[in-house]
Amino acid sequence: MRNTARRGAGLRRRRLMAVSLTGLAVLAAGCRGGGEDPADGGDGGGDVATDVGVTSEPCPDAVNADNGCIYLGTLSDLTVGPFAAAGPLIIEGQEAFWNRVNEDGGIGGYDVDVTEYVRDNQYNPQVTNQVYQEIKPDVLALAQTLGSPMTAAIVDDLDAEDIIAAPAAWSSLYLFQDVIVESGASYCAEAMNGVDYAVENDGIQSVMAIHYAGDYGADAAAGAKVAAEANGIEFTNVETTAGADNQAAAIAAIREQAPDLVLISTGPTETATIVGQAVAGGFQGRVMGSSPTWNPAILQSPAAPAFQAAFQHLGPWGPWDAETDGHAAALEALGDVQPNEFYLAGWFWSYPLKAALEAAAENGDLTRAGLREAAEGLEEIDFEGVLPEGTGNYAGGANEAASRATYISAIDPAASTGLAPVAEAYTGPTVEAYEFTGPCYEVEDLG
Repeated sequence: MRNTARRGAGLRRRRLMAVSLTGLAVLAAGCRGGGEDPADGGDGGGDVATDVGVTSEPCPDAVNADNGCIYLGTLSDLTVGPFAAAGPLIIEGQEAFWNRVNEDGGIGGYDVDVTEYVRDNQYNPQVTNQVYQEIKPDVLALAQTLGSPMTAAIVDDLDAEDIIAAPAAWSSLYLFQDVIVESGASYCAEAMNGVDYAVENDGIQSVMAIHYAGDYGADAAAGAKVAAEANGIEFTNVETTAGADNQAAAIAAIREQAPDLVLISTGPTETATIVGQAVAGGFQGRVMGSSPTWNPAILQSPAAPAFQAAFQHLGPWGPWDAETDGHAAALEALGDVQPNEFYLAGWFWSYPLKAALEAAAENGDLTRAGLREAAEGLEEIDFEGVLPEGTGNYAGGANEAASRATYISAIDPAASTGLAPVAEAYTGPTVEAYEFTGPCYEVEDLG
């Protein structure tokens, strides 16, 4: 299990209650596929226990009219937040993923619906909790919860309600939360790999982390600090806030201290401002950006030459042009779209939830507690080659569940999304030796 000591006994009590309730559901024939009320489960999956968010009636616009329906909710940044341009693309990617699942027959006699309960979280924790409460009575699990602070705002309730969620983020916090089914290396792990790679290939002697506060930016900064210490090089920590107009202090810090490597963990807009102005001001070092920092639109901006000269992207998987079965399936399903990495994120983030649903259906228990138990028992997830074999060992604990491979790309205008791989599944010595005992941003002191 991936639970931490701080949740300890309370979580164990909830699990015992969940097991007991599941056992009652198994014994009660009316709750095993025979319910007339869709909210109480249905006969779509035959002899399968259900409770919330699973109906005997088919999904709206069902692919398989004889199947019942599993409803999954989505909480994404769709209008005003820093990732409002990304949210709709992530949603389109996940819709394509689950449509393929339905076209392949669904799961356990059910199609999966990810369109009925989509809500805009505005990249705001309070709004996230509000819209989550609106859809909670109607969904089995969350197909997407975008943003680390936003997910943190609801995770205690997810835990209490046994609601599994697929995060649109990579915080190392998720390694310690049983209800979160994460994909790919954390911000912390990829930052360690970025620093190790720059030491090995560029001979850097200093690194500056420029980042948002919280369990996105601070997680990456913590990883950079760990790797800097492991390599015996200088580390500088610079916290910044969202908004292109708020980066003057970060840019000034680069100019004054001239680090060999700047590792940025912000949104694409802030990254473009920092990189463009730092390079224009004479910075000649290396810049690396965490997973969410890149948008191909940057290549159409005045900052494009600076990115080509200095920037490398740290990703949890290969970019658009990577040759894996998962990439090929996603691109075929998406069809004629303008290439963008966020489409792929929506697809790739969906694999663990699919694996958990399949395991729960195989167990005959598509209740919330049953799905959680199935997710916690996963020992490996088939990412169709997107991530290395052996990825997804949730049953082994947080340290075993931690993905450690990073895909490093340089900027290439000829590539579909402007990213061309320079190192695939790179795993440096720092992250290889690191033991995840808690979220990096909590374990490591950034000062």
